[in-house]
Amino acid sequence: MKVPNPLLSVSIVILLSANAWAQKLTPSDRQTEIRELRTELETISKRLTALEDEENAKDNLDLQPGPVAVSRSAERPISASPRTPAEIVASEDSSLSFLRNTTFGFAVDGYYGYNFNAPVGRVNLLRAYDVTSNSFSLNQVNLLVEHLPTAAERLGGRIDLQFGQATETLQGSPVNELRPQVWRNLFQAYGSYLAPLGSGLQIDFGKFSSSLGNEGNYTKDQIAYSRAYSFNYLPFYHMGLRANYNVTPKVNVAYWLVNGANDTEDLNGFKSQAFLFTLKPLSNLTWNINYYFGQEARDVSSNTDPSGLPIQPGLPTQKINPTPNGREHIFDTYATWNPTSKLTVIGEADLALNRTYTEQNPARVAIGGLTIRYALAHQSNVAGRAEYLDDRGGLFSGKTQALKEVTLVADHAFAPGFLVRAELRRDFSNQPFFLTDTLGSLTQAQTTATVGLVYWWGSKQGSW
Repeated sequence: MKVPNPLLSVSIVILLSANAWAQKLTPSDRQTEIRELRTELETISKRLTALEDEENAKDNLDLQPGPVAVSRSAERPISASPRTPAEIVASEDSSLSFLRNTTFGFAVDGYYGYNFNAPVGRVNLLRAYDVTSNSFSLNQVNLLVEHLPTAAERLGGRIDLQFGQATETLQGSPVNELRPQVWRNLFQAYGSYLAPLGSGLQIDFGKFSSSLGNEGNYTKDQIAYSRAYSFNYLPFYHMGLRANYNVTPKVNVAYWLVNGANDTEDLNGFKSQAFLFTLKPLSNLTWNINYYFGQEARDVSSNTDPSGLPIQPGLPTQKINPTPNGREHIFDTYATWNPTSKLTVIGEADLALNRTYTEQNPARVAIGGLTIRYALAHQSNVAGRAEYLDDRGGLFSGKTQALKEVTLVADHAFAPGFLVRAELRRDFSNQPFFLTDTLGSLTQAQTTATVGLVYWWGSKQGSW
């Protein structure tokens, strides 16, 4: 039995120490130290090679019984040449560089809500995420990996996996997708390239969350737990290309070419577009101006082809006649103002026009909203939101009506990565619309009380 050579152990210790010690030095000293250590390791490597040759020579003298002598070294399979210490150091340094620029995030978002109408089915209408009443609910569980492109490393990308109740509102809904079961757990997935043009032109391809409206997917980054009507109506996500460029430190422009609104797979073959502008006229004021337009109606109705032609499972082939040719136009703007370090004011206005066919009068949605948050001591906040939505033609709710909502919020961060948010909300309509405890009986308002608990951890910092 062979005894491990002590020089091998010494070389491993030196290699690990080199990596740890180099991280504590300045870049110049680090390079000098690495060169010296590599020289020492190469000397040790040569010595190890000489010792292995001596060991092999001894093995050749130890012959097996029989007419033919075979050395032990000859019985061993031929392996690839071992990496030199310099190659090992270079490989580890490259791996560490990748990990340093890659962030991970994990989140668990749940809630308990109660609707004072005691609605049949325990259903909260016009809600994107807090859709159930009198039930402990898991809104969403998230896993996020992001590698931001930089001038030094121009490739990047991001993947967001999503599980739970929210998937039924987003990509898991047959209202949004031709094959929702395929995309249910994939909220975002795109690759990025930072082109070396001026300040840097970032080009993304894949599925990404929409920038229309001031609210987003992740509860920890929002002011209220429930989402506003504007979030529920405006697109959640898009699939395609987007590019953005910083014209100046105060002006950013972006362009999208996508399948449509909430279409991972295109519903009609028409590509939608968007022009987006982010302005920062003051250090405490950000103003977003967005215009989105495209053809959103489906041009196919089912995945059954009466002609008997072959079909792709799950993809429809039955065309709608006449084919819808109307367009949707969305004008979206919102501004965020921080008059003090503790006070945040957000105003939003949206106008959407939609035609299924060009000769029709458009259905229209007009939205106006105001949100105010004030930061208290000890990681606490209080906030309020008021919103008005004019739904002409039932484009949002399926019924022509005027909707209003008022929401009061209080939250507290008990620890970094653990937030508890309480909310009281009332929705109003000028028409009987909201469910009651009696089937078929509708009322003009609903009131809900909600407590949300959000947990998140990982190396991803700031807003997700």
